[in-house]
Amino acid sequence: MPSLLGIGGVASSEGSLHPAGELHSVQAVFTQEKHLKILARPLISQGTLTFQSPQSLRWEYLQPMHTVLLLHDGHIDKRIEHDGHFERDNGSGVEAMQIVLQDIGSWLDGRFNDNPLFTVHRQDQQTLELRPRDPGMESMIQRIELRLGAQKGVVEQVTIVEGDEDFTVITFSQVVLNEEIPANRFTTP
Repeated sequence: MPSLLGIGGVASSEGSLHPAGELHSVQAVFTQEKHLKILARPLISQGTLTFQSPQSLRWEYLQPMHTVLLLHDGHIDKRIEHDGHFERDNGSGVEAMQIVLQDIGSWLDGRFNDNPLFTVHRQDQQTLELRPRDPGMESMIQRIELRLGAQKGVVEQVTIVEGDEDFTVITFSQVVLNEEIPANRFTTP
């Protein structure tokens, strides 16, 4: 069975979606590869994703460092495990992570056009491309590619291109759709 991440609709040529059935929740395993020009090999992270409509998201890195990002009721919480206990991280990157996590939540819910910072274009039958509307933003993110799976309403891979040789690839597997998820999964590390 192919590795797929469920979303709530099927993209048209303009990037808008048509409902593909009710999506209530998504759980998946992910592998994230961070490719940087200055590194000989990519940085590899592994973890899990838990999403519940409309905007609750848990992004948990299990390796190399156990880190949990929680988005619930519009608030983000980042925790890092130290000596078996989770400590809150209020570093400078938390606000940027909130924007990215909200976008991921919107994509999972089938809303690709919700972020006014990006335009959406269909590249081919399996690829949607999001490009920054503001040319100044291209210094951080040049584009985001969403590779759709063979099954209607699913995304199997996300590629975030930050520069000519710097990019991140997130691949999803072991997907479970529409199972009941306890609310505390989005509030407790």
